[in-house]
Amino acid sequence: GARFDDRITNTVSKFCPYAEIIHLDIDPTSISKTVNADVPIVGPVDTVLDEMIKLLEPEVAERSEKQQQMLKEWWEQIEGWRKQDCLAVIRDESEDIIKPQEAVQAVYKATDGKAYVTSDVGQHQMFAAQYYPFDEPRKWINSGGLGTMGFGLPAAMGVQVAFPDEQVVCITGEGSIQMNIQELSTCSQYGLPIKIINVNNGSLGMVKQWQDMQYEGRHSHSYMDSLPDFVKLVESYGHVGFKIESRDELEPVMAEAMAIKNKLVFVDIMVDPSEHVYPMLIAPNGSLRDMWLSKGVRT
Repeated sequence: GARFDDRITNTVSKFCPYAEIIHLDIDPTSISKTVNADVPIVGPVDTVLDEMIKLLEPEVAERSEKQQQMLKEWWEQIEGWRKQDCLAVIRDESEDIIKPQEAVQAVYKATDGKAYVTSDVGQHQMFAAQYYPFDEPRKWINSGGLGTMGFGLPAAMGVQVAFPDEQVVCITGEGSIQMNIQELSTCSQYGLPIKIINVNNGSLGMVKQWQDMQYEGRHSHSYMDSLPDFVKLVESYGHVGFKIESRDELEPVMAEAMAIKNKLVFVDIMVDPSEHVYPMLIAPNGSLRDMWLSKGVRT
């Protein structure tokens, strides 16, 4: 389930230096491409894992008391890490500003977790993956790895055509949606009742986060001060538009938007522009132990 990309390994020479790495992949060109594998295995995961379990069963039965204790201590360490809740939404309750995490949670609640969800690329993509807990397989469609802004709306259109009776939601940002916003015309022509959730923080959030954390907040080409009125824009295409600016509007307006079955609905949600995605590896030259867990909290 891992391709050893740079946001997982950080500095490769510091990645799991004491581990024996077993790399299983159906694609032989992926083996040792980034991280050197001690035990390379090429094959389908279901077949290989079945064989590995058979080989491990005698070893598990013969583990010594010392080995059992070592495993116990390791699991205690893992559970300790898990208790560091990086996904808790931290807010000042006196503020009315909407957190992007809350926007995604409101989508989950309004769809009962049953929607097909596409996303573009940016912070909204990460928040969607973290805060929309997918309960069924093949419901999360996003451009992972290639990072193509503009993917979300065309992908949602394809899903809606394939499954005309299903609810399809595109979670996007004010930067990504403008890459292919002309496809609102196509949606109108073919009557595609997609729900578009625009997590609007007024900036290219993923770039801005790096500039906040690595360049002391020196923002360059990451802020967006000339955005259109999205509600008027989508209405000009014949669709329905909502704008949400306060927390008390979030759930009722989201529910109203999702209840509209025969029209495309665009929900423009103004969210906290200072919010970051966590956890995040510290670069450059960091290891897996060099990580931001939340604002001001590091490993």
